[in-house]
Amino acid sequence: MILKNYKAVFLEHLAKKIKVKEPASLYEPIVYILNLEGKRIRPVLALMSCEIFGGKVNDALDAALAIEMFHNFSLIHDDIMDAAPLRRGKVTVHEKWSLNTGILSGDALLVWAKQLLESYDGDKYKRLNTLFTKTALEVCEGQQYDFDFETTFDVDVSNYIKMITQKTAVLLAASLKFGAIIAGANQEDSDNIYQYGLNLGIAFQLQDDYLDIYGKEDFGKQRAGDIIENKKTFLVLKSFELMNDQDREELIKLYGVKGGSDKKIENVITLFNKYKVSELIQLEIKKYTSQAIQNIENLSISAQKKESLVIFAEQLMERKI
Repeated sequence: MILKNYKAVFLEHLAKKIKVKEPASLYEPIVYILNLEGKRIRPVLALMSCEIFGGKVNDALDAALAIEMFHNFSLIHDDIMDAAPLRRGKVTVHEKWSLNTGILSGDALLVWAKQLLESYDGDKYKRLNTLFTKTALEVCEGQQYDFDFETTFDVDVSNYIKMITQKTAVLLAASLKFGAIIAGANQEDSDNIYQYGLNLGIAFQLQDDYLDIYGKEDFGKQRAGDIIENKKTFLVLKSFELMNDQDREELIKLYGVKGGSDKKIENVITLFNKYKVSELIQLEIKKYTSQAIQNIENLSISAQKKESLVIFAEQLMERKI
């Protein structure tokens, strides 16, 4: 199937499974966030992986929905932590209803996601559930690292890679491995498709860091949003590592100011350019993308199926998905 078909099948399943029930005040926010327009990358990966390893797409639908529900649980709670007013251009759950509703509906989403895995039997259920709980805990750890990094420069690039691996990449990786498990793929293939997702997820987030500063206007996000929010991205931390003491003090001073005036953004980007970190981050992106492609080569599937995974990686990195 082509990507848009996986998405269409998934959305049909979501509409059938997810409906408002009593108490409506608990379930309305859940239905609301799950129906906000999104790319549905994670459930699409689960369905695609299942079919690539010879399974039936319909068999992976509940697992794909569990992943999407967990992802949205994390978004509700992230938005509360960030005091974010908007999500995908719409009012966030805690703003539309209340803080308490956001917390409780998010919790219910997590439990509901785990319930969906109960549709699988025996060893498959055990493997899916073990991977789900491992991934959920890693995402929470990644979110905490990200939160901790906001108030310190006592963090290096390796810490940052660990953070984005746990906050972003592990869920992409788990989505792919879910599909492999349901299809009955062998352990080596399951592990390789997981590593493919992990490396691709890291490359994707690094590309996001790069595009935030150096992307074209059609990137779809506010330019230099990471600087405005004082995010400790690869660009910031690599610059900090390479800087002389005077520039280090200047960067700390700039990141001690809330918000983002044009002058602040200009000064930070000048420092990035001075230490050529835009070139260094592109090398990192290529490194992790190459590792993802190598993971594909190690899979015991047809050349045509390998090519479909390469094409997916290219489209994801080019933001065409």
